[in-house]
Amino acid sequence: MANAKEIKERMNSIQDTMKITNAMYMISSSKLKKSKKMLEDTEPYFYTLQSTMARILRHIPDMGDIYFQTNENKKDLKVGYIVVTADKGMAGAYNHNVLKLAEKELAKYKDTKLFVLGEQGRHYCEQHGMNIDEQFHYTVQNPTLHRARKIGMTIIDSYLEHELDEVYIIFTKQVNAVQTQAEMIQLLPLKKADFKGILPPDVTAKKLILRPSPNEVMDKIVPNYVVGFIYGALVESYCSEQNARMMAMEAATKSAKDILHDLDILYNRVRQTAITQEITEVIAGAKAQKKKKSR
Repeated sequence: MANAKEIKERMNSIQDTMKITNAMYMISSSKLKKSKKMLEDTEPYFYTLQSTMARILRHIPDMGDIYFQTNENKKDLKVGYIVVTADKGMAGAYNHNVLKLAEKELAKYKDTKLFVLGEQGRHYCEQHGMNIDEQFHYTVQNPTLHRARKIGMTIIDSYLEHELDEVYIIFTKQVNAVQTQAEMIQLLPLKKADFKGILPPDVTAKKLILRPSPNEVMDKIVPNYVVGFIYGALVESYCSEQNARMMAMEAATKSAKDILHDLDILYNRVRQTAITQEITEVIAGAKAQKKKKSR
């Protein structure tokens, strides 16, 4: 059994760790509120883009556009994956879930390209021998529209040059206040069916005049839509990361309190044993002295 000094040192160490986990919880809470506000501020603009695309497709359902073309030959597809991870750990299974989903999807095709965001994803790929085709050296701790546009334009250029047939983004979606899940969504090509239920059925179908042509209008809107989706995924991943870290730090703090409680009991027991031993030694010494005097 450890002595009282060792137990006390361990208790002090755990208390110091608990201060750190509490501070990290508060920081993540603050960042979570900020990121949610960022997402809410941009949603109206990108919803308007989505609604505009839905209106065009409703008026011209048979419109042929490169952004809606699907490759029927599934065997020889060139597929790109954008994988969004965190820059830091200590966020529970946040990074693990995204990377495991990415590994599973990459195994389905022979010709793939991997685009990774976040230091944790880069380290994981390097350790497991996964080739990264493009590294976006942006911190995911500060998602901005400018960075999303850089990523989006890189992906769109590869798609238009037929270097990629399909593009997917793998990120973490926040299901509710306490639950998140890794999710994969197809970015390109777009599916017309996804835009059918966006406009309310009671909206009056006004005549659209698209100049210089419907395809050129759509070709201007789609890149902004893709950029908006990437930005939304970055912000939502950031929200999910902070939420996961909050829960991890809360669990760590609770575990620290439980350990401190057990150590406190052990410390009192050891101290009591030491006091009892000292009293026993004093009594034994007094008895020895008494016997010595009686002789």
